[in-house]
Amino acid sequence: MPYAGSNRWAHPSVILVATDLSDLDHLMPFALQQAHRSAARIILFHVLGAGAGIAADPVGMPYYDPAGAIDFAIKTLEPWRMMARTQEILCDAVVREGHAAQQIIAAARQFRADRLLLGTRSRSKVSKLLLGSVAEQVLRSVNLPVITVGPEAHLEVAGNDSQRVVLHATTLRETSSPSAVLACEIAAAQNAKLVLLHVLPAVDEMQRDHLPTGLNSTAMRELRILAAEIGATERCCTQVDTVVAHGHPAIEILAASVDLGADLIVLGATTRSIVHNLTHDRTVYRVLSHARCPVMTLRDTEEHSAPLPPEHDTIHL
Repeated sequence: MPYAGSNRWAHPSVILVATDLSDLDHLMPFALQQAHRSAARIILFHVLGAGAGIAADPVGMPYYDPAGAIDFAIKTLEPWRMMARTQEILCDAVVREGHAAQQIIAAARQFRADRLLLGTRSRSKVSKLLLGSVAEQVLRSVNLPVITVGPEAHLEVAGNDSQRVVLHATTLRETSSPSAVLACEIAAAQNAKLVLLHVLPAVDEMQRDHLPTGLNSTAMRELRILAAEIGATERCCTQVDTVVAHGHPAIEILAASVDLGADLIVLGATTRSIVHNLTHDRTVYRVLSHARCPVMTLRDTEEHSAPLPPEHDTIHL
């Protein structure tokens, strides 16, 4: 069951951190933690979008000043680059101009990133997630793990001796197996327990259709088979638990992550299901919005990625 890329994704050597500069305080603690765990190099990546270089002269007339926008971005990234280096983490900063999603996808390939780290924002007091078109396009397009850090995500408390937990929410489709293997390898790398979760419809719905529920469900049998398969792989963790819940998928995934004290949620999805969830059922959308830990999404690796966009000028620190 091991698949191409699984080992380097579980033990990344290059982590690409895509930032709009306003989310660095929230993103970088997670990036530094992950880099420490695998001795990875961090690439801080910022894209100057349309209008970013517009400034005003002393009388208020607008003019294009890309050099000023680049200088501001570099000065904003520099303290974080230096902080990483003081912690003996190799860290570089890259600033580009162009379409943000296309440039992030291109940079992931250019730097051979093993993992992408993105931030999300909350636009209202009720913490409605603003995932943004950039993150949505990246989730649909890259063939590597994407970790999103939502507004409610936080690092585990230092000195906490409780066992780490990686929660993998699976649809039990064939395409979920690669993400299950990856989740297991990440759990092994972090000396964590892996919990496989599948969410079924409400109990009363299943009973009305005369379907077995909970521990007696077909889903539980399939989960146990999946646990045995991934547990037999060489790089898997030693403890794999299986859980079946009933209800709304997003609510049950979030509840399980809180109850278990999960350090990471792993979701596997095809491009089609990501698009569907973001626009209809919104399971992925809601999990990203309210998860108290980072969420890793792995796109179906058999699908073709988007074509490389034209290169733009790059500024390295």
